[in-house]
Formats: sequence, structure tokens, C-alpha cells
Amino acid sequence: MKKIDITEITKSPVELIGKQWMLITAGTAEKFNCMTASWGGIGFLWNRPVAFVFVRPNRHTVNFIEEQPSFTLSFMPEQYRQDLVFCGRNSGRDVDKMANTSLKPAPTPAGLPTFEDAELVLECRKMFRTTLQEVDFVDWSEVSPAWYEEGNPLHYLYICEISNVYAQ
Repeated sequence: MKKIDITEITKSPVELIGKQWMLITAGTAEKFNCMTASWGGIGFLWNRPVAFVFVRPNRHTVNFIEEQPSFTLSFMPEQYRQDLVFCGRNSGRDVDKMANTSLKPAPTPAGLPTFEDAELVLECRKMFRTTLQEVDFVDWSEVSPAWYEEGNPLHYLYICEISNVYAQ
């Protein structure tokens, strides 16, 4: 992978995140967990490029996100779609995701965990975390039935500075 400027990303964030999906990977190169996500965005805030992602607090990956100052967002080629499905449906608490997928871990130059065949990798330094609150929704009735049925906690929102971008 080669380092690129964020302005060189040509795909729309809606396409990358909403349709291609991403792997949120946190921890160290030796011990990490990844999960598939399709909620988030890329933009500009606090005078810097940022990514924002939503992760339920009961996800195993949250423990890894909380322990380290940074994590990666990795965008994989379509041939890895079933691996992303697997990583989204299965918890690293219960299964070894690397043993059950064709994903090949590889560190970024900064030592953050990502994957050999990723088309695009964003290194993200955490700046802000909050928990979504029902009271803050303008129209809770529109959102809650689809995403927050009983037993599903509201997401954490992480806003992160995009510190480095790598592409194939």
C-alpha cells in the first residue's frame, strides 16, 4: 500500500461505507478484533479530516477501540464480501475471525492492524466518543422500531481524525 492524500480518495463515502462496507479494526498488530460496519461517514470537522463511526457498546470490538488511541477503517475488494458478512455476524469473543475468513492481517506503517488486500485504509485517531441518547432524537419513533428494538443498546459515536490514508 502507498500513502496518499485524503483528497485523492475518488469513491464517495456513501459508496464506500454504505455499499462496500468497512472493517473497523482495533487493537495491536499482535492482538486485535475487527467488525463489519456500514454506518459512518467521512468529512471535515475541527479543522481536520475526520471519520465518524457507530459501534454498539456490547460489541467485542469496543473493548479494543477503548484500549488504544487509534484504529483503522479498511475497505476491501468485492471478493471479500462473504468475509465481511462473517465478521459482521460473528463475535471475536466466540470465533477466530482470521481462521474462518480469507482475510490476511498486516500492520500499517504506524503498526495499526489492517489487511493485506485492503483497497483503502484510514488510520483514525480517536477524538470524541459519546453514547446516542433517545432524548436527543428529533423523531425517535421513526428510528427506534427499525434499529433499537428491546435488547439492542444505542450506539457509541466515535469521531476520529484521519491521520493517514493508504491505497493499493
